[in-house]
Amino acid sequence: MQAEMQVLILTAMSIAFLHTVTGPDHYLPFIALSKSRGWNLGKTIGWTITCGFGHVMSSVLLGLGGAAIGWSLSKISWLENVRGGIAGWVMLGFGIGYTLWGLYRLYKNKPHKHFDLENDGGLYVYQHKHNEAVGPQERFRVTPWVMFIIFVLGPCEPMIPLLYFPAAQNSWWGMLVLIIVYTICTLATMLGMVLLGYFGIAFASTQKLERYMHVLGGVTIFICGAGMIWMGW
Repeated sequence: MQAEMQVLILTAMSIAFLHTVTGPDHYLPFIALSKSRGWNLGKTIGWTITCGFGHVMSSVLLGLGGAAIGWSLSKISWLENVRGGIAGWVMLGFGIGYTLWGLYRLYKNKPHKHFDLENDGGLYVYQHKHNEAVGPQERFRVTPWVMFIIFVLGPCEPMIPLLYFPAAQNSWWGMLVLIIVYTICTLATMLGMVLLGYFGIAFASTQKLERYMHVLGGVTIFICGAGMIWMGW
């Protein structure tokens, strides 16, 4: 169990970091609002943590669905010796499915939300496809509380299988550890990116990576599941 938990912790950290860095909407809106509204450092950090925590909690609630499945299987006595292996296969299958879904979205150029800071100093959110223009009438002005709602309604789907394994092992402490690690890594990455922008430190553009966010999440879960099944992780 200890070896598997180490793999899951590393996977949780990787997903939290990749999901945040490859999604500019996790930090650019806070930088824009901070500059346009003249927020001080404390207020910028406060709203980043508030929205980030809402995003994390909605992701965790989604992951508890996977935990419920794992916990149910843990009650089946004849599965006791193989449920760890089943957990690995579940992660592998989810990783493949999520990767394919990400590739489908990439191929179809599915709409996604985008934030823009306009000349009037307001921050606007809208749905668009890559390389597609959007008319002003399709944009909605963003306030801090609207931002919070957007983050709560946009969970990280790869959290679903992460809590499955410790739940299948009846390891509630394992679930708690994964939740804490995922929360800390997500908030730390968001804060790091926001602070870089707040202090005017240029960082490599990640907007082009946004299209591959779901694919990267799926591949990460797939690697974790494959390692558990075939590499003895």
